[in-house]
Amino acid sequence: MKKQLAALLLATTLTAGIGLVAPHEAHAASAQIVSGVNFRDTPSTSSKVIRMLKKGESVNIVSKVNNYWYQVRDANGKVGYVSTDSKYIKSSSSGNSSSGNSGNSGSGSSNNNTSTNTSATVTKIINAGKKYLGTPYEFGSSRSNTKTFDCSDFVRQAFKDGAGITLPSDSRQQADYVKKLGNTTTNWHNLKPGDLMFFMDYKGTSKSAYPTNKSNQRISHVAIYLGNGQVLHTYSKDSGGVRIDSIEGKHWEYRFVFGGSALK
Repeated sequence: MKKQLAALLLATTLTAGIGLVAPHEAHAASAQIVSGVNFRDTPSTSSKVIRMLKKGESVNIVSKVNNYWYQVRDANGKVGYVSTDSKYIKSSSSGNSSSGNSGNSGSGSSNNNTSTNTSATVTKIINAGKKYLGTPYEFGSSRSNTKTFDCSDFVRQAFKDGAGITLPSDSRQQADYVKKLGNTTTNWHNLKPGDLMFFMDYKGTSKSAYPTNKSNQRISHVAIYLGNGQVLHTYSKDSGGVRIDSIEGKHWEYRFVFGGSALK
């Protein structure tokens, strides 16, 4: 009887031990940290930093939360969140670990196709916008022609030409549209090419002129992010119309409120 109880206890212990394995562990994609990046406790730039993941560290990608965040497990078994930006992390697997469906041999191909299609659409939007470089600025420009643009009219036209998408007519409505899609960030470093950037009113060239918490600030400008800290936009007659600017260390960076994708 004692032997039977011992065997039962052993079987129960083994079963419980198996249950402790994380559900995504079997198909989590391995990845390497390319450069130092914050390891956070929630997928938000305002969340607590657990520690800094160092260049060369290996982690497992448990899931892709959205376009901006991975849930990862470090070598110590700690689970947290890091940016999906390729300048911080490089996955050694092309599969999508977020689906949890490792038995579906077609899932990786489908996700890759979706990613390729999105990338192609972004390229078309950016190229459509660049076609209008130098087009004069006019506040309240007509939405029925492309002779002049204000900021939101320009963005609207680039998306209409490049992707057949008609965005709302002004920057605040465009901001609401992007917010409803859900993938937004207040850290411009987390943006991807083709994302929209929304800015508050100009208050000067100094960082100290702008509030730290911009969540309640009125949106007054919109631009298309090109990557590498550059934006495609238009904002005044004196600036020469549609143009490309670098934002880092300038008032554009200090005025930035949030950004995200306008693609569904």
